[in-house]
Amino acid sequence: MATISLNKDNFRETYENNDILIVDFWASWCGPCMSFMPTYEKVSEDFPDVVFGKVDPELEQELASHFSIRSIPTLMVIRSGYEVYFNPGALGEEDLRTLINKVKELDMEEVKKTLDAQDPKN
Repeated sequence: MATISLNKDNFRETYENNDILIVDFWASWCGPCMSFMPTYEKVSEDFPDVVFGKVDPELEQELASHFSIRSIPTLMVIRSGYEVYFNPGALGEEDLRTLINKVKELDMEEVKKTLDAQDPKN
């Protein structure tokens, strides 16, 4: 699957309707972002069951603020509605593939219990 552009209008629907969403916060003027783009695109083709999205924080300031984006590139992974990975910096191709496979292997019932226990609203 090719990458899709995410914005405040389609973000919620995208993560609610997909088991795994990977989000790359990037900008066209960012050298490391542009270097990471071919890797991100290539890996997206090999995981058709994963949605690969891109958010430009300058255009989508509301999303950037919500996720406290302070540097780009920043990679975030949401699985079953839970943020399971969040890290600034680009990954190499093998590291990105490894991350995706580890996210697929997560026991989401256990993750939900752990994250819900940490949430002060619960």
